[in-house]
Amino acid sequence: MKALSRIGVAVALVVGLLAVGNVSAEEVTLKGTLLCAKCKLKKSEKCQDALVVTDDKGASTEYWVVKNEAAEKAGHQCTTEVKATVTGEVTEKDGKKWIAASKIEKT
Repeated sequence: MKALSRIGVAVALVVGLLAVGNVSAEEVTLKGTLLCAKCKLKKSEKCQDALVVTDDKGASTEYWVVKNEAAEKAGHQCTTEVKATVTGEVTEKDGKKWIAASKIEKT
């Protein structure tokens, strides 16, 4: 009976972990300033696009833009800043927020 209980608990854990692993991030749309994390923010050793979003209270959040087809199509912002609306999935890695853009519109 104890063995059967342990097997039941193990199966429940595996099913729970699989369910969590299949949860996908939802796309969000963020408006902010697109700029270079190296040249403008001085927070990277290599040129890297970042979107800086400022909320109503003046606090800013940096979203590092994943290098993908949408980012390549939009072009890199090296020494300039441009207002942009970015739609994509947000994740967090190594203490940074990343956005995998499906669409970037410069305004």
